[in-house]
Amino acid sequence: MGMMTQIDLLETPIEFLKGVGPKRAEVMRQEFNVFTFGDLLQYYPYRHIDKSKIYHISDIQSEGAYIQLKGRIVSSEIVGQQRAKRLVCRFMDETGSIELVWFNGIRWVQDVIRENHEFIVFGKPTQFNHRWNITHPELIDPKTQSETTVPTSFQPLYNTSDKAKRAGLDSKAISKLMMTLIPQVKDVIIEHLSGSILQNLKLMPLKEAMSHIHFPRDMQSLSAAMTRLKFDELFFTQLKLLKLKLLTSKRYKGHIFSVVGDNFNTFYHDYLPFPLTNAQKRVIKEIRADMGSGRQMNRLLQGDVGSGKTITALLLMLIAKDNGFQSCLMAPTEILATQHYENIKKQLSQMNVRVEFLSGSTKTAKRRQLHEDLQNGDIDILIGTHALIEDEVKFKNLGFVVIDEQHRFGVEQRAKLWKKNTTPPHILVMTATPIPRTLAMTLYGDLDLSVIDELPKGRKPIVTAHYFERDRLRLYGFLRREIQKGRQIFVVYPLIKESEKLDLQDLMAGYEAMSQAFPLPDYALGIVHGKMKAEEKEMEMQHFINKQTQILLSTTVIEVGIDVPNATVMVVENAERFGLSQLHQLRGRVGRGGEQSYCILMSSDKLSNDSKQRLDAMVSTNDGFEIANFDLRLRGPGDIQGTQQSGILDFKLADLVRDEKMVSYTRQLAMTILDKDPNLKNPENAPIAKYLAQLMSKNVFWGMIS
Repeated sequence: MGMMTQIDLLETPIEFLKGVGPKRAEVMRQEFNVFTFGDLLQYYPYRHIDKSKIYHISDIQSEGAYIQLKGRIVSSEIVGQQRAKRLVCRFMDETGSIELVWFNGIRWVQDVIRENHEFIVFGKPTQFNHRWNITHPELIDPKTQSETTVPTSFQPLYNTSDKAKRAGLDSKAISKLMMTLIPQVKDVIIEHLSGSILQNLKLMPLKEAMSHIHFPRDMQSLSAAMTRLKFDELFFTQLKLLKLKLLTSKRYKGHIFSVVGDNFNTFYHDYLPFPLTNAQKRVIKEIRADMGSGRQMNRLLQGDVGSGKTITALLLMLIAKDNGFQSCLMAPTEILATQHYENIKKQLSQMNVRVEFLSGSTKTAKRRQLHEDLQNGDIDILIGTHALIEDEVKFKNLGFVVIDEQHRFGVEQRAKLWKKNTTPPHILVMTATPIPRTLAMTLYGDLDLSVIDELPKGRKPIVTAHYFERDRLRLYGFLRREIQKGRQIFVVYPLIKESEKLDLQDLMAGYEAMSQAFPLPDYALGIVHGKMKAEEKEMEMQHFINKQTQILLSTTVIEVGIDVPNATVMVVENAERFGLSQLHQLRGRVGRGGEQSYCILMSSDKLSNDSKQRLDAMVSTNDGFEIANFDLRLRGPGDIQGTQQSGILDFKLADLVRDEKMVSYTRQLAMTILDKDPNLKNPENAPIAKYLAQLMSKNVFWGMIS
């Protein structure tokens, strides 16, 4: 079979597979994103069921696993009326009995069941009123059971949807299609890895892995197939990102910032609000080395809330100005962008540096003026939202770009900023979302990594405590003592789109209760929530900043970027409803001044195990990285902000957390291979080069860079 036809076979449109046809093909395209034979081959099962083992009814201990039982139906009856009708059968083996229940297809089941006739029952036991039952089990008559339906005792289960089921594509039907597909394509599956990698790592060949991931002989062959396919996903992702880094560093010359001049020095000596930490100095050194190297810089700056990332970025923008270049800072929300703008404007108020602001809501006339001044080079620093990426925003000489909270902006958006100058600007990406190192290396494999890992001097670590509802009076007592010392308090309530009305009621009820516990004229309370007009919010915030109110109650809408150095207590109500990274971000809102600060997590008296673990983690550590690692173990990386939309990590099997060792290993391996053979021209690496080129060409963006 020639090379062409091999590729063609995997690229064959799915409707040409026996058993599919145009109607089902349409559903498969919409529901499963499966367009070709090759796509279907990679539609992996989410688990397998072991049908080789028959359990006893007395063995049933827990819910959740599919099992097989062998026994007899001893009685059956129809229970309930019209819509709530169900068929309940009593099924026995020598060790006990269990109920089988059907809500639909009752007629069909009644035709099949014969009392005291031996059946194999297959399904998932659940407990109801302390009794075990199986809803909608599969009934297999061992006398007529044809072995053709199941090639092995391991049955694959495939994700499907209601729409697909209506088109006759349930898990069983998908597995039947796989049985048709695999023998047809097995011989055209081309190995992507070099012989030496396969031998050294004892990996299963791709051809076998593709077959065993669907229809394994046993647990061992399933696990070997999983390992092989995960390896491919991780290895080629790492290779793609490292190749990208290699290409940009070779292709893109960077502006050379050779001068550290008046702007930097004046600010550094006269206007720096507090001395830089050693970590900040180290990071500035790393970045200066990049900016002077003649290569375009692409760097990720990680640092916890309050570690001084912004001031670091500002010093670097001043170096850009010293070298005759403009800078811009892009933030994900208008609130955050405004806060950056106001802080930076204030810090530079004594200096001759022009800072301007641009967002979607900037008025047209103002915008026109901005565009003009940018192109004349009158503006030194432009701060704003992603409105900065728009094509009509043109700079005279953009040399340095800062992107705050990277996870909202993928690789593609970074590339757009490169095009704002004939020589692309240096790019610094900042994030306060602490991402464990191995993960950062993969997520941002095209960036170099810098970390600010110490907080400014004089900052005392925040004390975190977990109180239950029953401790509320104790909480009030503590808050009164803090207010007597002249401190201020944030109280934050969760606000979730789905339960918005109830959440606002919670906030109002909390406000009532607080007003009674902290009555006028001794105390003044403020409140901020999403339903208020912008100017009302602004006024409440100002009152709090000017110390006219001591307690500010708010929904999480305002969590981002509010800086009140005199606020020393953050009370989080219903803390069990927040994710860990959110709790950590909220905690970072206090402790900005020199006073001892506190974060108090309030929760209901009854907690799920999961919530308890989260709150315990918060109490036990202030370290954002530890929190992130814990969060990952709890939730998995799918939730790390932005991993979904970054378009790089479309893993089907690999998991950046659970497979952390493999993540590091594949990165090392990819580096070693590219060090020895940067263009993958070595005959040994031919299969790798060929597959990589295929992957790169599928994604418009990668194609553009490579």
